[in-house]
Amino acid sequence: MRTVARRARILVIAAALLALSGCAAPASGPSSANETEGDVSGELTVYAAASLQGAFDAIADAFAAEHPDLTVVPVYDGSSTLVTQLLAGAPADVFASADEATMQKASELTGDPDLFATNTPVIAVPADNPAGVATLDDLADAVTVLCAPEVPCGAASTALLDEAGVVVDPASVEQNVTAVLTKVAAGEADAGLVYATDVVGRADVEAIVPDQAADVINRYPIAALRDAENPDAAAAFVAFVLSDAGQTILADFGFGAP
Repeated sequence: MRTVARRARILVIAAALLALSGCAAPASGPSSANETEGDVSGELTVYAAASLQGAFDAIADAFAAEHPDLTVVPVYDGSSTLVTQLLAGAPADVFASADEATMQKASELTGDPDLFATNTPVIAVPADNPAGVATLDDLADAVTVLCAPEVPCGAASTALLDEAGVVVDPASVEQNVTAVLTKVAAGEADAGLVYATDVVGRADVEAIVPDQAADVINRYPIAALRDAENPDAAAAFVAFVLSDAGQTILADFGFGAP
């Protein structure tokens, strides 16, 4: 029953994210990838935040199915790590970040970004929650892993803990949310702060939704790179992410609307 209740609370958070979308400006991209003129081919390199991996793998498959002469190559890591690579000259066509602040760091390389999804942090614990973690307060005395403060999941974690007035001395800090979740799932930590989408559909971890979670919303932007080697495919991919088809896939993976 405890797991069912926690999943129900995640659905409540997802509903809150969808409600927020009604207050935000609509995405500026076309409503359908088919509105992009012509077909695209070649190779498309997409740099995307680690928390997007499941959803963007599905989006890449759907997009490639519409463009059989195109190969989509996703690269996933912490958004800050990806920006560092891009600024150092790494070749990419599209960049999708887990927050707006990190996208801004790449502004000299990108066109105007579009918001395409929202997410919020939750507490992840190993299956059956052996340490009995129930609230953010419990993290102060538990073996807790967090994202590094300079990456989006770390900034969200800091905001959540500050909102609750909780101070945590983490057992480790990680460069992306995937690393946090991996340690929690392996039982190397009692708990970690991850995104709500990271625990959807997993049996090896459980989610606890803090009362403050709805106050900490990450908004995800996407943009084509100005020097993209495949600019037509980059524009088409961004359009697909913003389209009804792309948004449906993101919703299936637990993301809120922008």
